[in-house]
Amino acid sequence: MRSLSREPQQQGPRNDWKTVRSLLPYVLEFKGRVALAFLFLALAKVANVTVPFVLKQIVDNLDQSQVDIVTLPIVFLFCYAALRVSSALFGELRDVIFAKVTQRTIRRVTLKVFRHLHSLALSFHLERRTGGVSRDIERGSRGISFLLAFMVFNIIPTLLEIALVTIILLVLFDPWFAVITVMSIVIYIAFSLIVTEWRMRFRRTMNELDSKANTRAIDSLLNYETVKYFTNEEYEASRYDQNLKDWEKVAIKNQTSLGLLNFGQGTIIALAVSILLTLAAQGVAEGSLTLGDLVMINAYLLQLFMPLNFLGFVYREIRHSLTDMEKMFNILENESDIRDNPGAKDLVIDDASITFENVNFAYHPERAILKNCSFQITAGQKVAIVGPSGAGKSTIARLLFRFYDVNAGRILINNHDIKDLTQHSLRSAIGVVPQDTVLFNDSIYYNIAYANPEASREEVIQAAKHAHIHDFVSSLPDGYDTMVGERGLKLSGGEKQRVAIARVILKNPPILLFDEATSALDSKSEKAILEALKEIAVRHTTLVIAHRLSTITDADDILVMDQGKIIERGTHPALLQKNGSYAALWKLQQEQKQEKNKIE
Repeated sequence: MRSLSREPQQQGPRNDWKTVRSLLPYVLEFKGRVALAFLFLALAKVANVTVPFVLKQIVDNLDQSQVDIVTLPIVFLFCYAALRVSSALFGELRDVIFAKVTQRTIRRVTLKVFRHLHSLALSFHLERRTGGVSRDIERGSRGISFLLAFMVFNIIPTLLEIALVTIILLVLFDPWFAVITVMSIVIYIAFSLIVTEWRMRFRRTMNELDSKANTRAIDSLLNYETVKYFTNEEYEASRYDQNLKDWEKVAIKNQTSLGLLNFGQGTIIALAVSILLTLAAQGVAEGSLTLGDLVMINAYLLQLFMPLNFLGFVYREIRHSLTDMEKMFNILENESDIRDNPGAKDLVIDDASITFENVNFAYHPERAILKNCSFQITAGQKVAIVGPSGAGKSTIARLLFRFYDVNAGRILINNHDIKDLTQHSLRSAIGVVPQDTVLFNDSIYYNIAYANPEASREEVIQAAKHAHIHDFVSSLPDGYDTMVGERGLKLSGGEKQRVAIARVILKNPPILLFDEATSALDSKSEKAILEALKEIAVRHTTLVIAHRLSTITDADDILVMDQGKIIERGTHPALLQKNGSYAALWKLQQEQKQEKNKIE
């Protein structure tokens, strides 16, 4: 089934401030913790900035002729140790207090993206690449962690420390110390910003290629059997390696540009420190500065430029993190084609009638699938739809479940337009057994109980008995705890369909929808399942999409479709008597069945 004629949304780089603002509501949920963390941050920086001043006092007291260790003011040594310990303590307390804020934000944002993915229409999921989306969310979550941890507790503290040190240098020493310090910082930051922005294109390309390679790998592994059928292991490896080769080229460019950035930053810092220490040494030689002043200036420069050097790294990583977060937040900007109308009501029914009124629908404007399709299923009736591939049978099921909205006409349940109902209540009222059953990589019990996680074990087993799979499950070494494998690949097609039927029986909705539900069953199993479905259908409104006409001979009404239109309708005997398309199809299938029996 092809998706709607809608191109995936192409989105350029998000505004970085928009990304940061997106996180603020989650962070501000813990205002008290944030305030306390910033208090500890300020205390840690005040302690850190005070350390060089105490160090100056220690050196000046030692810088005397024939000084004896006893004359050293013990109080300065004690203060020095206390300030070092305080700086470390407040820094750790800050991180501990803020840890819950960071982790809760990651959890909430990731959960929001996960929920949003489930809220998007089927058309989005037919276009998406699972591996790429998975990697985007993974990188985005890491990006949030880094952004919060380093922007809040590295950039802000470093800027605060730069301001404090500049003020101290301006007050205590020649203004040139402050001027040179500020100029070097401005040059350093400008250089870092310009080069980092240039490097971002490499990072974005790396992300694109990484997602593409991951998508390729997951797609190949999910289709393991197909790869084996055509002995295309090397072909798959070659395609995957081509993606890795492209990523490798960009990664090398990224690393080379990083080397250029680091060298430039290091050069700026080395020149600034050399100039400032030369001025300080000249002051000591002239007697305008003490040796302690020289030590204090050196300590301040180390204290300033070491985090500034780290600030360059942090800024680069924050830009990388924002880039990594782009695609995850862009997912949230995808809007679902199918949304609840304002004032949508819950569907509350015991018995359900279904009406299609002049329904027109097309996945692509140039190719209509349904054309003025009209029919009615009264409550408790069983109606079957048959016809060749592409006639629109499965489309009717998707429209009823509201995976898509009709282009024209209406679909009614108990005279309520399904567009005026909440999607949750509508889908809760419909039980679907699809032609291609996909199971979770969990136990058989989990997959049956998925229809009603609150159901008792007895109810799950009873549903399995109705679906004629209980005996098979009981014969397995692990019974209902048997793992089915990814997409249920450890079970046969017939076993998977019976699990799907058991799941719908456990859901027990008023409307049942079977889309080729017995297509993977053998004749014996099909007969048993049909008996079970007949029992269930007595109490439900049932729509059956069938290929094998022998499975729907008991239907109250049979709709024969071709090229999006209903060309015949009636009961099985009436349609045979009409001797039209249905009768011809019945005759053909009976002849095929006889030929098959002869071969067997």
